[in-house]
Amino acid sequence: MTEQLLKVVVHKRQLQGDGVVVLDLLPVGGTTLPAFEAGAHVDIHVAPGLVRQYSLCSDPADSSLYRLGVLKDPASRGGSLGVHDSLLEGTEVQISTPRNLFPLATDARRSILIGGGIGITPMIAMAHALQAAGSEFELHYCGRSRSRTAFLDELAAAPFAGCVQTHFDDEPAQKLDLPRVLGTPQADVHVYVCGPAGFMDWVIGAAREAGYAEANIHREYFQVEVDASGDAFEVVAARSGKTVQVAEGQSILEALATVGIKVEISCEQGVCGTCLCDVLEGEPDHRDVYLTDEEKAANDQILVCCSRARTPKLVLDI
Repeated sequence: MTEQLLKVVVHKRQLQGDGVVVLDLLPVGGTTLPAFEAGAHVDIHVAPGLVRQYSLCSDPADSSLYRLGVLKDPASRGGSLGVHDSLLEGTEVQISTPRNLFPLATDARRSILIGGGIGITPMIAMAHALQAAGSEFELHYCGRSRSRTAFLDELAAAPFAGCVQTHFDDEPAQKLDLPRVLGTPQADVHVYVCGPAGFMDWVIGAAREAGYAEANIHREYFQVEVDASGDAFEVVAARSGKTVQVAEGQSILEALATVGIKVEISCEQGVCGTCLCDVLEGEPDHRDVYLTDEEKAANDQILVCCSRARTPKLVLDI
């Protein structure tokens, strides 16, 4: 099935903080955009063959525009640099319809939103949605320095400004007191975290240590380190009728490409789930952060951009 793409134009572009570009995207032709739920993202087709995902940080109730915040990453593999260099005001670009891998829990009485750096973007949309629903929540925004942090003016002017607390490394009195923020777990209290991997691991670990159930800890990774080490193994592409050897240091995705099998990809880091394939035989070595622990234990799916095999052979439904 061909993915539906939307054509949008960069209506407004603003540089904020330290290397963050905030883009307001409007539909070409003056129509409204598809509705989205808080936590959703879109794929931006930055250049031919270069697709990257960015969270929507606008109000989900406003279907006239999509807002994105993109950090210029010095280690960019082309995505953020392409956005910063080429998406100028007036530029048209294709994006996917919104997809949500980071939704708000519908049964939450209270929500604790914790965003680190550019990880604030999905939290802004969540705060808008929770405010509109009259739900109890607090939003904690963590950064290295106030002067280097984006979205501060927008958050200060938001209808939920009273629910926002900022925390900066260079302002000791403002540092995040995580045990106090998490408090005592309750079945209807949910924690959401997004930001750099180390920051997220810290928050997730603290939530687990405090006693939060796994189902009440929600996370979305932007970027992770991919470990490609491990012994070689064989992959059988059942539907394609092809077999390929995956070498040490080579991804399944790369190996499949050598025999003409193209898999749709986006993040290439086991974050987004775009390259998810069904496993018919063999045991995967899961190295992604997309599948839940339960889904990994089932061993019937694999992300071919980063995961490997624990058995000499994997048979995939591809």
